[in-house]
Amino acid sequence: MGFLIWLIVGGIVGWLASLVMRTDGQQGILLNIVVGIVGAFLGGLIISPLVGVGTINSGISIGSVVVSLLGAIILLAIVNLFRRGRVR
Repeated sequence: MGFLIWLIVGGIVGWLASLVMRTDGQQGILLNIVVGIVGAFLGGLIISPLVGVGTINSGISIGSVVVSLLGAIILLAIVNLFRRGRVR
């Protein structure tokens, strides 16, 4: 059941991050899920200890979704930086 929640929340977080970074037209649903899951991992690894909010693994809350969203936005910013040489 945890894997299914990862896919659903990862897809939503990846989609929201792609809307914020204006890369939604370039990505499909599979890439949105991958960005969401990897972004949630990065957010849990980097941002979560700084703000003291749990990750999606410890329970879905507004704080954990925001941490995952920030991680996905940072991931897309890094990808844009390497792809285009600038962050949009």
